[in-house]
Amino acid sequence: MSRRKTNEEKDESGSSEKVVVAQLSEKTLLATGIRVGTLVRTKDMEKFISRTRPDGLRIIDLEKILSRIDVAAKSIARSDIKRIVVCSAKEYGKTPVEMFCSLTGAIPVTGRFMPGTFTNPLYPEHIDPELVIVADPMIDARAIEEASKVGVPVIAICDTDNVTSNIDLVIPGNNRGRRALATIFWLLARAVLVHSGALTPDQPMKHSIEDFETKTVEESAK
Repeated sequence: MSRRKTNEEKDESGSSEKVVVAQLSEKTLLATGIRVGTLVRTKDMEKFISRTRPDGLRIIDLEKILSRIDVAAKSIARSDIKRIVVCSAKEYGKTPVEMFCSLTGAIPVTGRFMPGTFTNPLYPEHIDPELVIVADPMIDARAIEEASKVGVPVIAICDTDNVTSNIDLVIPGNNRGRRALATIFWLLARAVLVHSGALTPDQPMKHSIEDFETKTVEESAK
């Protein structure tokens, strides 16, 4: 995946839904809130929005979410998975990122992104990535900035209020909701496994969306 804007629409097709979703029903998928955006709509994200609810919340086109997840998965499957870094500084992104990485072999970077992780070879925790994935371009701006400086492409999960500067491939979706974010990473992991040949399109995942969801303190105590 080269450092340029990818021809995203060229790779999108109706066949992506089966690869990404498989045995997950549309009702189950919609219940996660994956397509519920914010009250804000940026110019960058206009093309992914299908409608606005009476309460003002923007609704993201579900087909575009699924097709972009499939496009991203194809790029990930073609890359050296051991050099793919997945970042999330937000609390609810920790478990989804770690689960995705445990299933695919990518490198998780959660919590605060340390300066120099991509740009300073002398930094003890330095990583030389081939591809970077972020859960929220607003929260993970430092990771995007460093990836851009070293010429590494970025895939980002973007909500309706996000700006997509220095992002090579947008995955539209609700990146604020705990369950929604878990669902996106579950779908992405499944699609990567299918495109890498580790899973057949009709084969179920061993892990559920709940396994990808970061638990609250109360839930963890149970």
